[in-house]
This record gives sequence, C-alpha cells and structure tokens, in this order.
Amino acid sequence: MTTTEVRELSGRARAMLRAVEAGRAEFSGGREPDLYVDGLPCCDQSATHDLVRAGLLRPSAPAGYGQRVRAELTEEGRNALRTA
Repeated sequence: MTTTEVRELSGRARAMLRAVEAGRAEFSGGREPDLYVDGLPCCDQSATHDLVRAGLLRPSAPAGYGQRVRAELTEEGRNALRTA
C-alpha cells in the first residue's frame, strides 16, 4: 500500500480501522496476522495485511501461532482515520 492509497482508504478499510479503534478486533498469531472482528474472521485478509504493512494497524502484543491478541491502531492509523 502506498502513501497515496493510505490517504484514499476504501470504505472497507475505514470500517476495519473503526472496528479496531472501538476495541472490537483481534489479530491471530502467525507470519502475517489475520484480523478478527467481533470474534469472526475479517472477510478481506489481504486488506488487513496491506493496512499492517502500511503501518496503520498492529497487534498489541506478540502472539504465538493460533493465539489472538487485541489489535490496535498506530498513530498513523489514527491520523488516517481522522482524515478519511
């Protein structure tokens, strides 16, 4: 995801960021974290991976394979959500 794409978040990406901001999201442990919202797997894991790579989302703590930890917005993620 490029800087331009971060500034132009899709509706789905904004919804994902809002769910994380509301404390409704978790990441699973693994090589690339998968996002769960309200206990269910997110329908667009490639968007999740893009948001993580762009530095907008991160796990709140290290997680082992199969474990889940709270997802959190980075400062960049909060800024992106405010300007989206």
